[in-house]
Order: sequence, then C-alpha cells, then structure tokens
Amino acid sequence: MNGLECLGFDPYFEAQLTDCEAIPARVAGEHRHGYTVWTDSGEGFARLSGRLMRDLDDEAHPGVGDWVTVKGALVPGHTAIVDRLLARRTVFTRGAAGREARRQVIAANVDLVFIVCGLDGDYNVHRIQRYLARVRASGAQPMVILNKTDVCDNTGVRASEVEQAAPGVRVLTTSAVLGHGLEQVAEQLDQGMTAAFVGSSGAGKSTLINALLGEDRLRTGSIRASDSHGRHTTSQRQMVVFPSGGLLIDTPGMRELALFDEEGIGAVFSEIEELAVRCRFRDCSHQSEPGCAVRHAVEAGLISPDRVEYYLAMRAEARADELRHDERLRRQSERAVGRQRATDIKLIQRWKEGG
Repeated sequence: MNGLECLGFDPYFEAQLTDCEAIPARVAGEHRHGYTVWTDSGEGFARLSGRLMRDLDDEAHPGVGDWVTVKGALVPGHTAIVDRLLARRTVFTRGAAGREARRQVIAANVDLVFIVCGLDGDYNVHRIQRYLARVRASGAQPMVILNKTDVCDNTGVRASEVEQAAPGVRVLTTSAVLGHGLEQVAEQLDQGMTAAFVGSSGAGKSTLINALLGEDRLRTGSIRASDSHGRHTTSQRQMVVFPSGGLLIDTPGMRELALFDEEGIGAVFSEIEELAVRCRFRDCSHQSEPGCAVRHAVEAGLISPDRVEYYLAMRAEARADELRHDERLRRQSERAVGRQRATDIKLIQRWKEGG
C-alpha cells in the first residue's frame, strides 16, 4: 500500500478529485485555530480557507478522519490552506450541547466504532444502546468493549446483558490496565482501516489505546471513586497509527449523548420495528391502542417491557431533539393534537427517574 492508501484513501475519495494539482490530506487532529493533517509526504498544520470559513456551517467543518484538499507546503513554520472538504463515507455525530440544536461531528470516514464502557460505576446498558443508535446512523460498524474486567466479579453476566440489549453486535471484554483481551481488539484493526473509540469519561478509552500501542502516547487521568467518572483528560479528537497500519481515533468523553434524530434507533430495536408494522393502526404509539402487535408481544412474554419502554423513550427524545432544529416540523407539531407530545414527555421523565 502506498502512503495515502495506508491513511485510508481509496477510489471513493480519489473519484472526487477533479484538480490534478489538489493535495489530498487527512485530518488527524483538531485545534482551536486549525488542523493537524497527514499527506503522503508527511504531517503539517492547516487552516480553513476564507471561503470555507464563510460558506460552511459549524457542523460542516472538517473533523478528525475527514479527507480534505490543501494548498501550500506542509513544512514546519508554514500553514497550509484547506480549500475543500471531500464527501464523507461515514460520519459519527451527536446533538451538540446547548439550547440551539445542531449536529456535532465526532469522527468521519470511520469503518469501525468501539463503544467503550467501564465495568465499574460507568456500566450502563441504556447508554450503550444510545451509542449504538448513533453508530448505526453513521454507517460504520459498531462493536462494544466492556473494559476494566479487573474490577468486576461478574463480567460474563454483564457481557450477556449487553448482547441481549444489542442483538448482532459483538461484545469484547478487556482490562487495559492488566493487558487482558487486547488481542481481540487488535485483530479488528487491519491496515488502512479507521476505528474510533467513543464512550463516557473514565471508561478507559485513552488507556486502552495506549495499551494497544504499547506506549503512553495519549494522556490519561484519574477516576473519581464516587461515581467512576473521569476528568476529561482527552479534550480534543485525535488520530494515531496502530502498528498493524490501522488508524485509531480517540475522542473526549461524553457525559451526555443527544440523539438529534431517530436515525439508527430502529436498527438497535429491530425486532420491535418489525412487530410495529403489524399493528392495526399505522400511527400506533404502542401504549394502549387496540390491535397493537408490540403490546401483544410484551403480554406474551416475547419482548421485555423495559426494552419496549426504553425504545419508546428514545424515539420520544429524538423527536423532541428534531423539533428543536427543524422549524417546519415544529410548526406541524404545534398544529397537531398535543396528546402524543404529552405522552413523549411522560416517557422521557419516567425513563430518567428510573435511571
């Protein structure tokens, strides 16, 4: 493989180059005033052109993993100019924090997303399902890593819980501190492949990547004993090269993962979606309507009522997020009967009160 291919450049991106003088580069790090970029000739620093600064919305700005074209020499002391963002193959996003709803790019052009969850106080199956929804929406392949087996006495039980909550998704167990289970992760990282590590603060993402690299390349921090949360040691997204040639993206911990839209939720709860098409009413809320195939399955013991409730709560939250950023949908909702919105609010409140 040549230099660009090792960085994940393939015919999909090559077909987008119309200027023979364009220099393709991959964004390897985000900084306040620019980006670290990698090309087949080495590493350099670049910033957006004035045109892109003017024309691109915040959520359309390049993120780690993006392919761009640059102008200018990538040499120490010189800043190249990013003059184009190539179309993404996949993009992992979340709803940005704050009242103004917008999409935030976490990692782009990723083949595999490792959802890392600690087996200490960080363990939360519902949070894993939220991450799975966003990974499914991104187009990348999800895989769950249950880290910190060294502090858990029932790792097998936890792994089974996640497998039941995420059918068809592979679950790996590791201890980054002791070096256990790393070979399972390393086996997924082929040359030219890009994998992102996502999860909450303190889950052990940076420690896990350091253990895979065999050196302390990324900063790590201590964990609060009270809640097993970290202190956001990783403050920026960054890419590193795995010895096999794979590319790893470390991301800051996310205490909250806003869904932004309903995309990806159906893939996490596929059996409920399949049942829903059999309901008597097309707009069935799966609450108390007659002829509800989902409720019938719950009463028959075929599906856990908790799983259905969380599915409905996620959809309700996603609809609320979508209404915040879509003026047209908000106007339609305001004209509609308010019963469904009231039901959605109750579902979200009931889920939050129940943890």
